[in-house]
Amino acid sequence: MSRSGGGWSRRSFLGSLAAGAVSLAVAPRGSAHVAPSPTKLGVDNFSVRTWGWKAPRLIEYAASLKLDTLLLSDLEVYESLDDGYLDRIRGQAADAEIELQVGTSSLCPTSNAYDARKWGAAEDHARLLIRTARRVGSPVARCYLGNRDDRKGDGGIDRHIDAMVQVLRSVRSEAEDAGVKIAIENHAGDMQAWELVRLIEAAGKDFVGATMDPGNAAWTMEDPLVNLEILGPYALTTGIRDSAVWETADGAASMWVNMGEGVVDWPAYVQRFQTLCPQTAFVLEVISYKWSYEMPYLQPEYWSRFPQARAAEFARFVALAKRGQPYAVPPGRPAGEATVELEQAQQLFDVEASVRYCRDVLGLGLKKQ
Repeated sequence: MSRSGGGWSRRSFLGSLAAGAVSLAVAPRGSAHVAPSPTKLGVDNFSVRTWGWKAPRLIEYAASLKLDTLLLSDLEVYESLDDGYLDRIRGQAADAEIELQVGTSSLCPTSNAYDARKWGAAEDHARLLIRTARRVGSPVARCYLGNRDDRKGDGGIDRHIDAMVQVLRSVRSEAEDAGVKIAIENHAGDMQAWELVRLIEAAGKDFVGATMDPGNAAWTMEDPLVNLEILGPYALTTGIRDSAVWETADGAASMWVNMGEGVVDWPAYVQRFQTLCPQTAFVLEVISYKWSYEMPYLQPEYWSRFPQARAAEFARFVALAKRGQPYAVPPGRPAGEATVELEQAQQLFDVEASVRYCRDVLGLGLKKQ
């Protein structure tokens, strides 16, 4: 590909990644390095979504980064859901010493995010998820309720929580027989942490837990450390990314950024993470410098979406916004004319910079580089 306005070459960039030559020096903000830990380090396939890779290529990529865990967070990533194909995926992951985790999208039939035309009944979708997880050897089945629009209207988020609880209860025996636990993500501004805990407890915490996402926490006016305190004891897997958070005229805004580039104190987060959920993998879901979201909490009408928000937790988020600042794209990140190839290169840069930060600064990962 020819050089773009930003002056990068896709071939040379990808070649340097393969050779391990691209580096980004990321310094933690206000915190020292922490000692190495036994916490598994992984990545979610959504982090490299523009590549369109299927499960075999994703396993190869995770192995090339010497990761411990790969979360395949949607069912479309498989070329087939037949037993033979899934058995081969399981074998490939085992040979690469990669722990596979399985996931899908919404399981809530009343959410605007649920695709009934594609999946049919939500209960059948849940059964397909459980079957796939069992077949590839994943003890975890990630899913979510919906998104921030589910907080609007009569009944707010509560009516969707109740609907999803019924779906989960209906597949309890299948999940238990398969040895699979369903891990619900706090997703795209749908639930605050305490609301997700209510869903988990109502469905049955012996077979339902959380996919803990500190980046999505910021979209519900939660400090990621508050989110960790509440969801940590329920966390079965994670979707980790950093956030820039800053004050605006009407409240605060957030944008997801590479690890170590935002406002989260990650050494403190990891120390608490290892206490609350020591067996849980630290899985990166990197979605950097793409979407910003404003929470106009100084406008009274905004609070109709959060009628039961808890003041002490909100105060922690306000403090986070006060010490934060708008995002800054890190030096060395590919730039130029918007193309698919540029976005692909940016995603590799963001993932690998974030992996390095987690290894070099936070001491995460079982495998040695």
